[in-house]
Amino acid sequence: MIELKSGSIPDIPLLWSLRTRAVRKLCASHYSVEQIEIWSEAAPPESYLRLLATDCALLAEEDGQLLGYGILDRQSGEVIALFVEPAHAGKGIGKRLMEGLETMAAEEYFSRLYLYSSLNAADFYRAMGFVAIRDDAYAHPSGISLRSLYMERDLPADSVH
Repeated sequence: MIELKSGSIPDIPLLWSLRTRAVRKLCASHYSVEQIEIWSEAAPPESYLRLLATDCALLAEEDGQLLGYGILDRQSGEVIALFVEPAHAGKGIGKRLMEGLETMAAEEYFSRLYLYSSLNAADFYRAMGFVAIRDDAYAHPSGISLRSLYMERDLPADSVH
């Protein structure tokens, strides 16, 4: 059974390793080999320290194995990250994580979530109720520009405290 639990600073290397596998495997269909190489070699952003220190990350685990993670910036309502182990993609893990992030957002009184979706993940986010507002160039910290979609989703009024 999949369990959601809070992430913390010591989890960053494990999370980043999962993220790198996901970028290499799941994003390769929508981005160039050069983009994937630069993207996957980037170090974790410094913002992960703040986000994981302030209870912004959820980990999805089963039998002690990390299957995915999501991060919500509790100050802005931005979904910073949502990655699933490639071998487990399409099994509902991302959906469980997004539902957990929505619960966190409701705790912070957000009425809307937003994110920058990689092109390969856009259909997943649409299925979760997000709407693409614009096609955007995401300025990745590594210095490359990645085509992405800026997406938003209103939270149900009854979920906002």
